[in-house]
Amino acid sequence: MKPRTIGITLGDPAGVGPEIVEAALAGLEKPEGFSFEVVGSVKGHQAGKPTRASAQAALQALELAAERLKSGAWCGVVTGPVCKHAMRGVGFEFPGQTEFFAARAGVSNFAMCLTGGPLTVALVTAHVPLAKVAGILTKGEIVRVGRLLEDFLKARGIAVPRVAVAGLNPHAGEQGDLGVEEIEVVEPAVAELSQFGLFSGPHSPDTVFYRASEGEFDGVLCMYHDQGLIPLKLLAFHEGVNATLGLPFVRTSPDHGTAFEIAGKGVARCDSMRAALRLAVELAGRR
Repeated sequence: MKPRTIGITLGDPAGVGPEIVEAALAGLEKPEGFSFEVVGSVKGHQAGKPTRASAQAALQALELAAERLKSGAWCGVVTGPVCKHAMRGVGFEFPGQTEFFAARAGVSNFAMCLTGGPLTVALVTAHVPLAKVAGILTKGEIVRVGRLLEDFLKARGIAVPRVAVAGLNPHAGEQGDLGVEEIEVVEPAVAELSQFGLFSGPHSPDTVFYRASEGEFDGVLCMYHDQGLIPLKLLAFHEGVNATLGLPFVRTSPDHGTAFEIAGKGVARCDSMRAALRLAVELAGRR
């Protein structure tokens, strides 16, 4: 059988993407039944010197990746880091690459998930200002993302995932003394999710990640971006992987940015990119 292809985008060619892709591939045992194809070029770009042209190159690579995924030429993609602010200056209309691939795939039921070390987290709200989180948090969204997280954990071989649902407020609202979102929104969502699997909560956010890291839970459903990313990066900064849930293809990426300040200096670590490649192969292999 012809090997299935997983694509790789270099990200912004002025960032660390090109060097971590090269290093990750060099140290990765070739997976049986899969091949990799890299899109993007460093030609005409200088490491550590981002420009409008380097942002445009990153956007072009993403569009090419979307075309190859849609055509079936690729079964998945691993994306290098981009500078979202610079990308917006060249016509990128999305909060991040997660939303880009969901839009290109025509998918509305998607979510951001991060996994590394002892933690796997999914985000009910992602690239929105913290001040807006409470106003857009709904029972329906918690249930939707919770089920996507459960599916992801099952896809990784956990037959009956144990998912902890984090509260929004300190101490999960302290029975309403520190906020009513847990009572009005999160608790009803957990009750509905419990009809589908082993969901519990809302748990106090200041303890739930420790409990998960100790093995009590297989995943944590988080209410906002930094609630999930801070503990994940604290415990697995160099091995963390970002995966987009709900897509008709696999999409992963290293859980770090362009790091322009160290690009080209030979100090960027490729651990997260290598982990992203391995996870992409694992997930594609199970489909």
